[in-house]
Amino acid sequence: MVNFHSMERYCMDDLIQIMALLRAPEGCPWDREQTHQSIRSNMLEEAYEVAEAIDQGDPAHLKEELGDVLLQVVFHARMAQEAGQFSFDDVVDGICKKLIFRHPHVFGSVQAEDTRQALDTWDAQKREEKGQTTAADTLDAVARSLPALMRAGKIQEKARKAGFDWDSTAPALDKVREEAEELRQAAQDGTNTEEELGDLLFAAVKAGRFLGLDSESALHAACEKFIRRFRAVERLADKPLDQLDVPALEELWRRAKLQEQEL
Repeated sequence: MVNFHSMERYCMDDLIQIMALLRAPEGCPWDREQTHQSIRSNMLEEAYEVAEAIDQGDPAHLKEELGDVLLQVVFHARMAQEAGQFSFDDVVDGICKKLIFRHPHVFGSVQAEDTRQALDTWDAQKREEKGQTTAADTLDAVARSLPALMRAGKIQEKARKAGFDWDSTAPALDKVREEAEELRQAAQDGTNTEEELGDLLFAAVKAGRFLGLDSESALHAACEKFIRRFRAVERLADKPLDQLDVPALEELWRRAKLQEQEL
């Protein structure tokens, strides 16, 4: 049993101490065994749960999920400290310095009269900080661990800022049609299907950008719609779906879609 006294209310220092105790020899066996890699997915999962709480507009849920993300930060910082790499205070110091450096319009003499100018200043400071000397460097710096649709959108936006983009929606929509046809041809030939599917998705993201849409959100909405209609198909079916042929399934889907439109 570790030497710890419960309190009515805790602060940041308490969280850091609790994590140190969990990782101590007399602490939790599971916590002691973890590595940066073993809990990598936890950070991603907790970040998505924060996003879900934001979408739900639930402050209590958001508070809880932000705590879970903070736990992941403290966990990784503690492991790094044990390895002699950096501490939680180093993490805080680093982000404070980054914020000050990237906001010269607040902490320096640069002027930014609106949001666009502020973002342009942020981007310029980030390029200087990261040593990015070409537009391609900024594209290459977009994290490869991002969801693919989100990464595609960020890459395309950086290309746009460099002047590489169409000036209207029509060519973007034409590109979707072109890539869809190339995927159809690849499927018939049995070659390059993964590449062509990727090209189609990339083109769809660009079309969404021109329409002012976020592809990640649009696909999530499509998933929710599919679940709703699939549930309706199950209710309408008079036998298990795997016992129905394709025409029967398509008819059930049509009826489910009509029901949804009538609501």
